[in-house]
Amino acid sequence: MPYIEFKNVVKEYKMGEVSIKALDKTNFEIEKGELVVIVGPSGAGKTTALNILGGMDNATSGKVIIDGKDISKFKKKDLIKYRREDIGFVFQFYNLVQNLTAIENVELATQICKNPLKPATMLEKVGLKDRMKNFPSQLSGGEQQRVAIARAIAKNPKLLLCDEPTGALDYKTGKQILQLLQDTCRKEKMTVIIITHNSALTPMADRVIHFKNGTAFNIERNENPTPIEEIEW
Repeated sequence: MPYIEFKNVVKEYKMGEVSIKALDKTNFEIEKGELVVIVGPSGAGKTTALNILGGMDNATSGKVIIDGKDISKFKKKDLIKYRREDIGFVFQFYNLVQNLTAIENVELATQICKNPLKPATMLEKVGLKDRMKNFPSQLSGGEQQRVAIARAIAKNPKLLLCDEPTGALDYKTGKQILQLLQDTCRKEKMTVIIITHNSALTPMADRVIHFKNGTAFNIERNENPTPIEEIEW
């Protein structure tokens, strides 16, 4: 049984008399421990799908089964618990607390989890051993994104969701971040989903899901993912 099943998912937004379908009977499956890239143009429904997987938004109809549980039927209290214990988020613009140091930002996330990992260890793993006491304003964009990734991984989530994690970074730093995510998936046996508009990143994935006009129209399984250092974009 797949770890994630997205079954005929529809997400409809209503603005007055106008109805817009961000997702239109979308279907895909993901196995546990896979690194998945969801690719497609802006407005294709990628972020909507990610938000539904993360319990930040609800499907209008359809089923979203994760680890054998249909989260589309979860009540608000269940969704809070699900986000707290099972999900790690990495956003494009970091979302760090500006008046907390790097290690305090990571510690804040671990205080709400069941079995968190050590914040200092996670920051060391992302190459910030000597920057733990720095505030976000004292860190580069790449370093801030590393803090955000350390914060997400330190929750010890079952599912790590990344929304355009390299979109605000230069090429070199972006490549380092993707290497970190690829390594995390392999070493921590974590299911990692990255959404991007950059199709050049697809060779790094175990599975590629193409989105267009609110639906997944092509799903590819990659038996031999390419190491990040060999990918150019």
